Amino acid sequence: MTEPDHYATSRAWSWRHAVGKSGLPPITRLVLHTLGLKMDATGGSCYPPVSELVELTGLDKKTVLKHLDIAEEKGWIEVSQHGFRGQKWKRNEYAARWPGRDLAGTPAIIADDEGGGAVPPPFEAEKVVEMAPEGGGNDGLKVVEQLHQDKILPANIPANLPAAGAGERISNEDFKVKDRLFKRWFPTWPTYVADSEREARKVWFDLSNEERADCIERTPTYIAAVKATGRTKGWQAASIYLSTRAWQKLSDPKSDIAPPSVHNPFSRAWSALRLSELLKPMASAMPALTIFQRGEVAKGGDAARQVDRERREKYGWPKVNTMHQFAERAQGSTVPPDLVAISEGFEKVHRDSDRATEWKELHRRHGWPWLPSTGHEWLYFPPGEPETALAEFKAATARERGDDDAA
Repeated sequence: MTEPDHYATSRAWSWRHAVGKSGLPPITRLVLHTLGLKMDATGGSCYPPVSELVELTGLDKKTVLKHLDIAEEKGWIEVSQHGFRGQKWKRNEYAARWPGRDLAGTPAIIADDEGGGAVPPPFEAEKVVEMAPEGGGNDGLKVVEQLHQDKILPANIPANLPAAGAGERISNEDFKVKDRLFKRWFPTWPTYVADSEREARKVWFDLSNEERADCIERTPTYIAAVKATGRTKGWQAASIYLSTRAWQKLSDPKSDIAPPSVHNPFSRAWSALRLSELLKPMASAMPALTIFQRGEVAKGGDAARQVDRERREKYGWPKVNTMHQFAERAQGSTVPPDLVAISEGFEKVHRDSDRATEWKELHRRHGWPWLPSTGHEWLYFPPGEPETALAEFKAATARERGDDDAA
């Protein structure tokens, strides 16, 4: 009699459980679990039509197809077309896969630019022998079951196994502390919903205690720095961020990503931030008109235009007005690195000069609030005639932030 392949069966069981523990979106997990109902015990190929998945999940066709694509992209299934010679129709064939390796444990090849990160080493087919006392006593231990290693899932790995930490034996208490810190940190990463929690957790346990503490402290600053650049389309996976110790680059002056920095009021960088805020759309929410203002608006003409101009200056760009209030108290503002770089080309303009008057007139035409009078004689603006300088500044900020439509 042939011995049943318990190892193969455990692979499918592990896959279904790992899907539930993954960082995949809930609907993607639902679709995969439904797909798993059609697979055999080894997670082998199955051929359910999309209409059947729609019926079993209760989702519409578009949603099912979308989340099948997500699962395939993240490496949880392999999709191919199945058909026979002479037949006009073909049906998708689905097979269970681990991200970074196939179901049998064979490492897959993932290019760095795909964001997959390092390929995890496959679990080896070791046997774990569980011992229990005979007759319920404390003596005479005997073997009661042999468990395959693959049945011990990432979320349930005992703390003294190498897979639970950086290849060393750690106490249960240490494991709990590291695991608790991971559960607090992981949801703060921008892409955690679509990331592999298993991969991130593995790298997390490979970090030293000092590195974990440093990561927790500096990750918010790192995220803010990336957002400040405007280049957030290519967020790396959490496991890559951890394995490369990317947060440490914040202290490296050669790093491509510099944190935002505070600059004094009326400085070049402060002036660039102020101008970039004025170029944003005017706030849509404004207080209701007062009785006096309603009367002025009813008159029409210059009176109505004056009310509109005053309201725009006072309420249209609240962030700029806040900057002005801080400036009157000699408090600066936090400026992202791209604006700091652009501001280096700003020219110094005396407050009483003709050029300053031209900029003040431009503010009036746009309905922008003018700079507060705080005793600062020198102001900073993009070089050249105001309208042209403003257009060039707008194009420069778009280029720095990776806008493909920038001139």
